[in-house]
Amino acid sequence: MLKDAALLQLALGREALRHDLTLKDASPYNVQWRGVEPVFIDVGSFERLRPGEPWAGYRQFCMLYLYPLMLQAYRGVPYHAWLRGSIDGIAPAEATALLPRRRRGVLSHVVLHARLEARYAEAGGREVKRELKTAGFGKQLLDANLRKLEKLVGGLEYRPGRTAWTEYGATNTYSGEEAGRKARFVRAAASRRPGGVTWDLGCNDGTYSRVAAEHAGYVLAIDADHATVDGLYRALDGRSVLPLVMSVTDPSPDLGWRGRERASLERRGTPDLVLALALVHHVAISGNVPVAEFLAWLRSLDCALVIEFPDREDPMVQRLLSGKTETANPDYDRATFERALGDRFEVERTERLGTRTLYEAHPRA
Repeated sequence: MLKDAALLQLALGREALRHDLTLKDASPYNVQWRGVEPVFIDVGSFERLRPGEPWAGYRQFCMLYLYPLMLQAYRGVPYHAWLRGSIDGIAPAEATALLPRRRRGVLSHVVLHARLEARYAEAGGREVKRELKTAGFGKQLLDANLRKLEKLVGGLEYRPGRTAWTEYGATNTYSGEEAGRKARFVRAAASRRPGGVTWDLGCNDGTYSRVAAEHAGYVLAIDADHATVDGLYRALDGRSVLPLVMSVTDPSPDLGWRGRERASLERRGTPDLVLALALVHHVAISGNVPVAEFLAWLRSLDCALVIEFPDREDPMVQRLLSGKTETANPDYDRATFERALGDRFEVERTERLGTRTLYEAHPRA
């Protein structure tokens, strides 16, 4: 997704030049999504091209697009924590220490960039602009640089390989008949809330996101595993499902000045329906979040809920508990879960699937 947003940014930059315009910044926050379609939203970024001046957004493009993509492609290191920890991205000096100099684009866009920044730190932007004008920096050179960046970004590939979750859809404990019943359960719940917004938390390969999308107006398909979400993004076609990388137990926070420049998920909108399928055991056992606390958070969203509870005897639950003592997570059992659920939600229907139970519920008044 970041790569596609970067390519959109560069394509717009080249098109702007044809109309004697330029983009004064290059932030991925200016690209939003209709499903898997990137949309540039900041028309205020366009300004008249001033002869002899460089692309003002180049540094920001490097810090928020190019360096994160290089870090993932060249080092296999996820960039999410870097971007979440710094609203401005990865600085050239930091990227120099992180990236291999012999890889394509690193010397020119990282190492030399960092050296030039250090050289002109005291001289300021005026001296840089003066030298560029003297060197004949013009429209054709801007376009050539954007074309080179397009080629560079286009060649950066994310090769995640297999993770525990990319194969989950083929290795879960459901039979084909049970998987069909689960899909019908979700479909029925979504059909009662047509046209609304659904959050599929722990979406994995997006099977049930697609089911919900048959009736929902929009679905956020959220999972903590980058490789799985990337695979879902590549497989989707359309505007109704938006894949996002995020952990429920460590969500993206409010960022920027007074925490208001970039809002957390809960402040960006509220769902009409939440799917929490094959999730509660990961939150409670792996994340050590008390079951009642997780349900209290779901209740705070004030929306309908479809949640799945795997019993303590479930093979996946047993695997998660195998590294813990026998007394670990004593609140993780079905009776305790159902009491906590009933305190916060009115359960409309349930369905038993092997060692797991599905619940459809709405918030208590």
